[in-house]
Amino acid sequence: MRPLTEQDIRASFVNCSKGEAKRLTVPRDLTERPWDDLDFLGWRDPGAPDRSYLVVERTDGLAGVALRFPPARHGFLHRSMCSVCLTTHRGGGVSLMTARKAGPAGREGNSVGVYMCADLACSLYVRGLKVPDSGSRFEESLTVREQIDRANANLAAFVDKLYT
Repeated sequence: MRPLTEQDIRASFVNCSKGEAKRLTVPRDLTERPWDDLDFLGWRDPGAPDRSYLVVERTDGLAGVALRFPPARHGFLHRSMCSVCLTTHRGGGVSLMTARKAGPAGREGNSVGVYMCADLACSLYVRGLKVPDSGSRFEESLTVREQIDRANANLAAFVDKLYT
């Protein structure tokens, strides 16, 4: 992913008002992010524990998505799988992220959801740069490039649902 500026991020949001985008908390460490290893920028809002955000590059430009998720569960016997990168986590490592749809459908209260890594580090898990709390990912016959492409396709399918 190409490095993004605060202005890029704020202008990219498709499912919230310009005022909401102006008020949301943008990461302060943008210059230190591992951009070459990211397929999307994702972060949790430190001031609002039920909110997170992601920005993904699409053919028609950037798409920023405001997400909500329930508080984490702490049952470490329970395992869940991220539907974007297919990484399994214990307890609250995967969360149902919901996003208001873009446009009139969103204003009417319609939303879509995706089970996703709660820390939004899918890009790093797929590349083996971050280890999930479960200790490892499933061994796959796909190459890392194929796993990256699959994760990007899964995320793109979720973002596409915001527009339908």
